[in-house]
Amino acid sequence: MNARIFQKTKHAMQSGKAHTDEWVLEFEQSQARFADPLMGWTGTGDTQSQVRLTFPDKDAARVYAEKYGIPARLIATPPKRLKLQAYADNFR
Repeated sequence: MNARIFQKTKHAMQSGKAHTDEWVLEFEQSQARFADPLMGWTGTGDTQSQVRLTFPDKDAARVYAEKYGIPARLIATPPKRLKLQAYADNFR
């Protein structure tokens, strides 16, 4: 029952920075997904893959994983890069 700890990112439809400072502990899949023969929906027998826990910082997530004996790997957050561009650059 391995897990990964990472920081939430903005999704494509989000312009603000709400909830981007939260850290997530998410369990990795232990079984492969399969197609249901009747409906064609994908499913799995692994219920742990549905669990997502949020924490205010990465230390709290790491302490939680250690407390309950969950082997977790920390995924580092890439540095944020700003593309500074003027409106006039659209016409060059």
